[in-house]
Amino acid sequence: MHAALSLVGDDLKNVESQFRKDLESDVYLIRKVGEYVLASGGKRIRPMLLLLSAKLCGYQGDRHVPLASVIEFIHTATLLHDDVVDNATLRRGNASANEVWGNEASVLVGDFLFSKSFSLMVEAGDLRVLKVMSGATTIIAEGEVLQLLCTSDLEMTQERYIEVVKSKTAVLLSAACEAGAILGTSSAEQQEALRDFGMDLGIAFQLMDDTLDYTASEEQFGKEIGHDLEEGKITLPLIHTLMKCSDEERETIAAVVEKEILEPGDFESVFTLVHKYGGIEYTVSVANEYIARCKAHLGAFVDSQEKAALIELADYVVNRKR
Repeated sequence: MHAALSLVGDDLKNVESQFRKDLESDVYLIRKVGEYVLASGGKRIRPMLLLLSAKLCGYQGDRHVPLASVIEFIHTATLLHDDVVDNATLRRGNASANEVWGNEASVLVGDFLFSKSFSLMVEAGDLRVLKVMSGATTIIAEGEVLQLLCTSDLEMTQERYIEVVKSKTAVLLSAACEAGAILGTSSAEQQEALRDFGMDLGIAFQLMDDTLDYTASEEQFGKEIGHDLEEGKITLPLIHTLMKCSDEERETIAAVVEKEILEPGDFESVFTLVHKYGGIEYTVSVANEYIARCKAHLGAFVDSQEKAALIELADYVVNRKR
């Protein structure tokens, strides 16, 4: 991500400062939990997308940093809630917030971050951005519920899974790009192009996460490996495997998916089948198709450093190891 960082690195530092400023609260635990999650790192891809999109569209004002902070606020809120729902114990290589402070604190601080985000967006005073961001947060909530309904569903299709991914993950990347375009002097066509760029990039990002849950080391990934399987999440590597495997092998997978707690050898038995039927390779190939699509959307813009940085960012998504 060198090209992106060279263009918006200073702005990202300001986003970090803005995030800490916006976390100010008389309630000590809110600051403590928020700063803990912020300090645990993260790729900051969502704020980076907003900053790059604004620059691509010629924006030269000062509202991009507060809005990029809002994007990270919303993302952080979803992480806090996700980890509670998923019973996660690790996040970015550290103990998850719910592991440290408990589920109640994580949910309530996540609620604070969501509500604070809307307060900050109203202060920004752009109804178009508020509409995009409020629409995205509504869709994210719907995606969380949809994923819950799909838990342990061995009949999950690729098309339905992509809809879950769009709602739960990709829509916030899409909103970040669109908000940046709104700040700048973009045409309606360019605004749509950046919105679609973010959506396809977000889908590819999640698909690569799906593969990392099967192939990365815990140290690389920063989360428990095989946790998706233990939570009954049927992701694309497994969907592809279920379409290809025998009835007997399907029963093996079903028996593992239905367990509340995996036993030694359970993950390995499923991973062996995913490897046998090329689930990882298939998912990577689909992710690459979405990356090709998202790059094509940038044809609406003339060549520039910002455009090249977004293309490099897209390549990073499918080559990352964490």
